[in-house]
Amino acid sequence: MAEGLVMESHYKVSSLKGKVALITGASSGLGAAVAVLFAKLGAKLALNGRNEVKLRETAQQCEEFLKEKPFLVPGDLASEDVIKKVLEETLAHYGQLDVLVNSAGILEMGTIENTTLEQFDKVMNINVRSLYYLTHLAVPHLIKTKGCIVNISSVTGQRSFPNVLPYCMSKAAVDHFTRCVALELAAKQVRVNAVCPGVIVTEVHKRAGLTEEQYAQFLENCKETHALGRPGVPDEVAQTIAFLASDAASFITGVTLPVDGGRQAMCP
Repeated sequence: MAEGLVMESHYKVSSLKGKVALITGASSGLGAAVAVLFAKLGAKLALNGRNEVKLRETAQQCEEFLKEKPFLVPGDLASEDVIKKVLEETLAHYGQLDVLVNSAGILEMGTIENTTLEQFDKVMNINVRSLYYLTHLAVPHLIKTKGCIVNISSVTGQRSFPNVLPYCMSKAAVDHFTRCVALELAAKQVRVNAVCPGVIVTEVHKRAGLTEEQYAQFLENCKETHALGRPGVPDEVAQTIAFLASDAASFITGVTLPVDGGRQAMCP
């Protein structure tokens, strides 16, 4: 009997078999890592990303682990029409939705003195507004499956950092959104959680304007700013997202979980 319980618990942690998962931001970085891991764990995938070429590269990495190829729904989530299209086409293809991973996000460098309103709007539109609207549209379908949502936030939503003001504000909004929606949907058995990564080795900082030399120094500083003495890699965040999306996390909702090598516990 005990052995059976152990096996069942292991199965919950290591499988997303049969679950339909919509992952945004899947053309690179954390979203791509989540897609590949979900493929390994047996999920049926709908993948969104702005860069269709890179999105297809992610899909190719997933295909060796899947019986059914990922369904691609490319497009920029800054557009309300694209958001509607992404969800409608996913539902038309699979007929259901079990997991929504809100991974799409952008970073803009700047302070209150030099960040333009255009930059602020750009960050908030992708990191908060699109997440809000896609979740709003997806919720009725997640209620049907008693599914779950995992948002990708950041340590910057929990701790203050200079020179990335709109990004910090957007991730603080994602954290509170996660908690509020978790309470609203708990009675309907839809779980809502977020992961809050520290520095993860992706292209996001270089896309925001750091040179190769600046980025190398940024990663070197992680030896001091992260308790574990290094930055993270995308798969470390993806593993946590997979856990929260799985039945192993069936009693977890409203959590904003640091995956940051201890950075949120560090004193400045």
